[in-house]
Amino acid sequence: MSDTRITSPASAAVAAPAPVTAPVTTPVTTPHPVLTPLGLFTVLTGAALPMVDFFIVNVALPAIDHDLHAGPALLEMVVGGYGVAYAVLLVLGGRLGDMVGRRRLFLWGTAAFGVTSVACGLAPGAWELVIARIAQGAASALMLPQVLATIQATTSGAARSRALSFYSGTAGVSASVGQVLGGVLVAADVAGSGWRSIFLVNAPVAAVALLLAGRAVPETRSARPTRVDVLGTALLSLSLISLLVPLTEGRATGWPVWSWVLLAVFPFAAVAFAVTERRLERSGEEGRTPLVPPSLLRVRSVRTGLTVLVPFSLGWGGFMFVLAVVLQEGLRMGPLSAGLSLLPMCLTFFAGSLAGPRLFSRYGRRVVTAGALIQGAGLLAVAAAFFWGWDGPGVWGPCAGLAVQGLGQGLLLPLTLRTVLSEVPVAQAGVGSGVMVTTQQSFMALGVATLGSLFLSLSDAMGMRDALAVTLGVQLVTVVATVLLTLRMPRTEG
Repeated sequence: MSDTRITSPASAAVAAPAPVTAPVTTPVTTPHPVLTPLGLFTVLTGAALPMVDFFIVNVALPAIDHDLHAGPALLEMVVGGYGVAYAVLLVLGGRLGDMVGRRRLFLWGTAAFGVTSVACGLAPGAWELVIARIAQGAASALMLPQVLATIQATTSGAARSRALSFYSGTAGVSASVGQVLGGVLVAADVAGSGWRSIFLVNAPVAAVALLLAGRAVPETRSARPTRVDVLGTALLSLSLISLLVPLTEGRATGWPVWSWVLLAVFPFAAVAFAVTERRLERSGEEGRTPLVPPSLLRVRSVRTGLTVLVPFSLGWGGFMFVLAVVLQEGLRMGPLSAGLSLLPMCLTFFAGSLAGPRLFSRYGRRVVTAGALIQGAGLLAVAAAFFWGWDGPGVWGPCAGLAVQGLGQGLLLPLTLRTVLSEVPVAQAGVGSGVMVTTQQSFMALGVATLGSLFLSLSDAMGMRDALAVTLGVQLVTVVATVLLTLRMPRTEG
């Protein structure tokens, strides 16, 4: 945030027989903006909207397919189009917030999210829904980075720790809440709207967030805003699109030539992006900074936190998608039962996210490692419940394993997100937040594309139960990687 100074005349001191001195101007620093509890509630509400919407559609896919005759390829695009647009534009959204004001971008993003949600809810056909979902993802990318950047710029000490804990809890709980809420809304069939209500419900929430943000969220921006790194933005976008789009759509479309061409482009685009960003930062040109400064990635907390976030997000995104398919198509549960099956995970995640900071202050990094181990134990329990109880697990069959898994994730994810941001300078709050959330969302989308495609391909060949066992076994590898990577994290909070 810029440090604005206001000059005001000070009273002149008079001491006889010396002459009266001339008035002297004394700089008075504007009070540092403070995020009130209402302001925190407002930005967390804004943060929850795009996170919930990443998952809420999972349980509604059968209803969307039945109503719009979408078919597998377009259904994948309903999920993947949102995720790709969201991931591609997040870092740019953070940089724009640093430049023009984080509250301003939050307001614009929230308004756009509300409008695009209505467009999704009123879409007359599958292609219109896909286009509206892509636009909704772009709106989310404007809104979400401003949340963490505002917290970084308007809080400090214990207040920042609490705010980040609430943010992290919101980020984790939103996944389970999204699928629970989606099941409830589809089953309720509000005013005959069916699946459309999962999008239309966003409009009043976004309107409330807009009203509150104008009053309760302070405006902040970078002290030295820089121009947008156009070439870096284009190369990052090309890298993410060339990787995520073919992996998301390839299986459903039969792996056409364009999917292989895009995959071949990815390594070249990624290397070009890295070289361009390094060269721009080394040039030190006035008014220009890289979209993702390489120096930011050399900060230990950022580097170690992101390496933990990668395998966690990959496994988590794939697991939530596969679970929604298994519950509805494999076990023939309705959307309400499928959603309620995730309620124990939601509750234990929230409990873990609240307990995590206190445990971390006492035990340090070991809490994060313990969270990863507990998550693995829960995953094994879920796999066992499905494999040996496939013929009749009911709504509550996998609940014990899901509850254990949620507790582990609640200990792991919030503390990892806090670690990433703990050493990021306030001036880089927007870009730091954008990089972190981009990493999280990109690998969640990648998890849906890879683990989801693996599961759907194997289920055709060996049946859904055995395909689920193999897929959860692959996810267990990501959990083991997460455990090992937590051992490299800082021993105490930054």
